[in-house]
Amino acid sequence: MFDFLKKNKEIEVDDSNVIKAPLEGKVITMKEVNDPIFAEELLGKGVAIQPIKGRVVAPANAEVTTIADTKHAIGLTLASGVELLIHVGLDTVKLNGEYFTPCVKIGDKVKVGTVLMEFNLEQLKKKGFDTTTAIIISNTADYSEIRPILGKVRELDKIIELSR
Repeated sequence: MFDFLKKNKEIEVDDSNVIKAPLEGKVITMKEVNDPIFAEELLGKGVAIQPIKGRVVAPANAEVTTIADTKHAIGLTLASGVELLIHVGLDTVKLNGEYFTPCVKIGDKVKVGTVLMEFNLEQLKKKGFDTTTAIIISNTADYSEIRPILGKVRELDKIIELSR
C-alpha cells in the first residue's frame, strides 16, 4: 500500500552543500569559542559543538587525511570536496594523546557515521579542559557562504550549509 515510501527511502539526497554533525551536543558560533585562533576563524570558518558524548563520527563519506600526533584532532576530505578539521577541546594538545583513541588511520576511506575517534569526555572535564570541539572548513575560500545551523544536535544532523 505504501510502496512509494519505500522507493523514496532509496533515493540518495545530494548533501554536497551541507555539513553534518560529527558529535552530539550544542552547536555554537566560532565567535563563542574561548580561544582566539578559533574565534577569529584563523584556521577557517565553521562552527563548534559543546559535546555531550565522547565520540566523533564521519559526517560524510570521506578520506582521513590527518590525525594529530596528540590524537585530539582529525582532518577529512569529504566526498563533496570539503576539507574538514575536527579539533576536540581547547588546549587538549597538552594532554599528548591521553584520553583520546583514534579508531581510523590516515588514508582510510570511511562512510558516513563511521566512528573516527573516541575520547573520555568526563576525564577531560575533570582535568579542567574546555571540551568545545571546533568543526572547521579548511578550504573556506572555496565557498562564497558558510551558514551555521545553531542549537542542539544529534550525530549527523545538519550544522552548516554551504554555497559555492
